[in-house]
Amino acid sequence: MRALVIDRPGEARVIDMERPVADPLEATMRIRRIGLCGTDLSTYLGKNPLVTYPRIPGHEVAATLERVPANDLGLVEGMNVTMSPYTSCGKCAACRQGRVNACRSNQTLGVQRDGALMDRISMPLAKLYAAPLPIEELCLVEPLTVGCHAVARGRVSAADTVAIYGCGGVGLGAVSAAAFRGACVIAIDIDERKLAIAQKAGARYGIHSGRDDVHSKLQEMTGGHGPDVIIEAIGRSDTFRAAVEEVAFAGRVVYIGYAKDMISYETRLFVQKELDILGSRNALPQDFREVIRMFEQKRFPTADAISATVPLEQAPAILRDWSENPAAYTKIMITFD
Repeated sequence: MRALVIDRPGEARVIDMERPVADPLEATMRIRRIGLCGTDLSTYLGKNPLVTYPRIPGHEVAATLERVPANDLGLVEGMNVTMSPYTSCGKCAACRQGRVNACRSNQTLGVQRDGALMDRISMPLAKLYAAPLPIEELCLVEPLTVGCHAVARGRVSAADTVAIYGCGGVGLGAVSAAAFRGACVIAIDIDERKLAIAQKAGARYGIHSGRDDVHSKLQEMTGGHGPDVIIEAIGRSDTFRAAVEEVAFAGRVVYIGYAKDMISYETRLFVQKELDILGSRNALPQDFREVIRMFEQKRFPTADAISATVPLEQAPAILRDWSENPAAYTKIMITFD
């Protein structure tokens, strides 16, 4: 069985490996597509502190079921599925609240444990989501759920104006999910191409942060109030602070990105504006179902969001090129077909 392994930072190769013994209570599936995201790039670069080496990456999955144990979930051989790549212990404080996405002991495919970038994999039935979608769309479901969960954390409704800093894969998920809920969405990015995709995904407005005065634009677009919700999907100190500064009074700020540096805040704004400051991690089952509904209603520009699709044998080369030209790609898909 073939797999892609990252032996150490900057070194990836395709290997032949023994096929793992499948748990008889799990479904076995043939991998069709694996999406690569910023987490995989960080692993390749040696910048992901949660990863040990060697590591097989891959947590954005589209697959075809080959063997399925008896179940009452409607899953049968031949169905195409995507999957949730997270684990949950069921015992920690988050799990006891039903917030299994924030499990203290979570292990994500391709991060704390080997991922799905291999010919076949087995998974618990409860982690699978079947839908009559094209393979490429099934592969995009998981990355979009991360932004969708941030939108749910921000309690976004059709009455809201939502500004989203960052239109990469996660930010696009937030853009499309907020628009799907009927909100007025403002996309903010320094990349013209990403802004164009965000507007196809449902953003009403785009702000180019490299040439526009973001504060003036946000004030103009919101009648001087600021957005009701701001979602930060970049992980920069300046945008972490800007989210608090630009959001409306009584607004909600949702952070998805990790800032690499310590951040100093004008904490007066937390109290004066009576803000809800929220973190957002991973996704819940309802986020997967919402993203699938969005795809079923043709609300996401799939073709525009995929930068490149290559066979497994070319995965090491495209990872190397991506590491040398990080702005050249938005979403890379590895195909096993």
